[in-house]
Amino acid sequence: MNSPFAEPVRLHGPKSAVELRTITADEAGQRIDNFLMRHFKSVPRSRVYRLLRKGEVRVNRKRVDAEYKIAEGDEVRLPPVRIDAGDEAGRAGPGRPSSSLLELIEGAVIFQDRHVMVLDKPAGVAVHGGSGMSFGVIEALRASRPRENLELVHRLDRDTSGCLLIARDRPTLTSLHALIRNGGMHKTYLALVSGSWQLGTKRIDAPLATDNRQHGERHVRVAAAGKDSVSVFKPVQFFGPLATLMEVDIPTGRTHQIRVHAGFAGHPLLGDDKYGDRERNAELKRHGLKRTFLHAQSVAFEWPGSGMPFHVSAPLPAELSAVLDAITPMKRTAKRGAANRLNPKPPPHGSATAPRGSRKPAR
Repeated sequence: MNSPFAEPVRLHGPKSAVELRTITADEAGQRIDNFLMRHFKSVPRSRVYRLLRKGEVRVNRKRVDAEYKIAEGDEVRLPPVRIDAGDEAGRAGPGRPSSSLLELIEGAVIFQDRHVMVLDKPAGVAVHGGSGMSFGVIEALRASRPRENLELVHRLDRDTSGCLLIARDRPTLTSLHALIRNGGMHKTYLALVSGSWQLGTKRIDAPLATDNRQHGERHVRVAAAGKDSVSVFKPVQFFGPLATLMEVDIPTGRTHQIRVHAGFAGHPLLGDDKYGDRERNAELKRHGLKRTFLHAQSVAFEWPGSGMPFHVSAPLPAELSAVLDAITPMKRTAKRGAANRLNPKPPPHGSATAPRGSRKPAR
């Protein structure tokens, strides 16, 4: 009989040796936490973050936080780590994503070639483990494709659905990160905001700062000392005084950017429990809205080097379309033909589009 107070038995293996590692050009540009998790493959994610918090990992003899991006020539001190036998065993059992999660994520793949993979990420699934979830999209993909070197190109909030890019090799990841930094990747979202938007097409250029002061959770706010952040909001459909469907382009991609900028404009995202309007959220809940109404509709860019265009899009999920149907009696179109953005025309030759309702991976 197991006691609730009993601790799991762990067989302690030997400690690894201290290692000084000089970052190569191929390794540069990634976050230090991702670098460490690839190096310490059998060490739990929580322990990797503990090493960072305690300052046991040093870059150029200095402490760094998890979001630090390593650069070519950086000298990284990799501390000694004891790998428990229980950790190794857990990777094939309790430490492995469930078969249902693996199936869900593999079924969400809408495009892949030898360089990238694109998922129509389901809402409610985090892109990576942490914050109360042991596994996310990237852990599930690595578990189902153990021979591949898969990395997130960008991130989406857990509640956000839609296009998520995964690099299948290090050079692709480096190239696409450079593209993002230089404003060459175009990401478009559909968002339902509170109230009747009367600002026309509005560019919001408001710097964002992140802190963890609200109940221990990450909270983002507009602040002069924050990072440059730009969002462009375009009204697509009006639903009377209740709501407006917006198309949002983000030249920058900060944490919670669209959610905070929408609130800054006086029209918070509907269904957003953190930055939204509680009374209006309750009203939309009666119309079936159970999460933040935010969907990553498309991603487009030109491949570095060749200049070949790439475009992928994902249709609005059924649960969000149902909300729009429920409030349709109040609807009017913002511009003639603007509603066609909900069902975009097929892209030009060489592009990738997820067919409506398609959940099968492209092999």
